[in-house]
Amino acid sequence: MKKFLVLFSAPAKSIEQIMKSTPEQQKVGMDRWMAWSKAAAEALVDMGAPLGKTSRVTMEHGVSPTADDLCGYSIIEAESKDALAELLKGHPHFMMPGATIDLVETLTFFSGGRAWEVKET
Repeated sequence: MKKFLVLFSAPAKSIEQIMKSTPEQQKVGMDRWMAWSKAAAEALVDMGAPLGKTSRVTMEHGVSPTADDLCGYSIIEAESKDALAELLKGHPHFMMPGATIDLVETLTFFSGGRAWEVKET
């Protein structure tokens, strides 16, 4: 089974819209997330969390803010990206206009008699 970092993105306007929603509307959204997580429980390694603003660190400039649409993450196991994409069909994140989900397979470090190597799983 492969592990994937699942990155949730949405335009700032969509996030603002969610932040302005009523407590009742927020509860409906959260209930949908909880229902999805219960249905995907066997594959869900880490439900994850919302993400704050991104900063970038470089040797030349140190820490600086950067713009992106990242707003959350999860860690999920699946046989393949296609299988994970199937699991994510109908995910409540897609209720937000312009929402996207990126899938990044995690790789395993192992020691094969020399310096650490990356082995694709």
